[in-house]
Amino acid sequence: MSSVRVLVGTRKGAFILTSDGKRAQWNISGPHFGGWEIYHLKGSPVDPDRIYASQTSEWFGQTIHRSDNGGKTWTTMGNQFVYEGDAGTHEWYDGTQRPWKFTRVWHLEPSLTDVDTVYAGVEDAALFRTRDGGATWEELPGLRQHPSGPSWMPGAGGLCLHTILLDPGNPGRMFIAISAAGAFRTGDAGQTWQPVNRGLRSDYIPDAEAETGHCVHRIAMHPSRPDVLFMQKHWDVMRSDDAGESWHEVSGNLPSDFGFPIAVHAHEPDTVYVVPIKSDSEHYPPGGKLRVYRSRTGGNEWEALTRGLPQSDCYVNVLRDAMAVDSLDPCGVYFGTTGGQVYASADAGDSWSTIARDLPSVMSVEVQMLP
Repeated sequence: MSSVRVLVGTRKGAFILTSDGKRAQWNISGPHFGGWEIYHLKGSPVDPDRIYASQTSEWFGQTIHRSDNGGKTWTTMGNQFVYEGDAGTHEWYDGTQRPWKFTRVWHLEPSLTDVDTVYAGVEDAALFRTRDGGATWEELPGLRQHPSGPSWMPGAGGLCLHTILLDPGNPGRMFIAISAAGAFRTGDAGQTWQPVNRGLRSDYIPDAEAETGHCVHRIAMHPSRPDVLFMQKHWDVMRSDDAGESWHEVSGNLPSDFGFPIAVHAHEPDTVYVVPIKSDSEHYPPGGKLRVYRSRTGGNEWEALTRGLPQSDCYVNVLRDAMAVDSLDPCGVYFGTTGGQVYASADAGDSWSTIARDLPSVMSVEVQMLP
């Protein structure tokens, strides 16, 4: 039976949680990089010993680290993120133009087939790639040089490329999401990009149905059905059945359609998980009750999952990269909170247990399957 490694990035270091296939007992390793902000931590699906980490510091900048032994030791790969060509400018809140400026790696997405190839989504929004395990990085400039690029404005968290989805059946196709520009798709390995935001509506931008400018919080898909996408937007949970060509709302009976993470069950492509929070100004669960909501119908019909989660006086948030699933049967679901708790369900969300508590604020949760 496979075992599970849960990779947790926090504001003050990284933590690695491991368990066997029963997922009843957990060992915690860390903090790795104690005291440093680890914005994202993700393992290679090709080699279970390979893990990549994004360390961010306002004082010392951005650094990528790599482990080749499951997190026991780390190699600092440095910072090689330089925008391709003349960086130009993009729009700011007040309508002025500001230069593109690199400040952080928000998301690392290792290749599905090559252990040394990794994609990185950064702020200000751009897509980078390494082919040598993180030693050097090159921008894929076609995205940032899209004609809409100069009009991209930052969301509240910055102009961040936070989601990268790789199509397992088509190596040239990937989807990305930017706050606050929207979702984009490439079919030629990142040379050219197409906005895929038709059907999204955002009342706070000049053109509520514009091609770009939407604050997408997260997109997700099941690898067996890459044309079906699920989205948690700044208000609204959305679904596309045509690879992003069009979207329709599936918020249904959720108590709030505002939130950050969204995830899909490993074996049931129509089973989706979200964590609603009260509003864009009140980043905590409605009524102080921490609840994961699950739809088994691909949206619209949602059930509250509460067993083992605090149902009073809980005012934490769950960030966009802080929810993941494993591939065991039954499917495991994991999420971390800004209060430093990591919750796990070994039965697809029916019940939950706290597998780590009192960690620093959790930025990301990822799962790596082990032999």
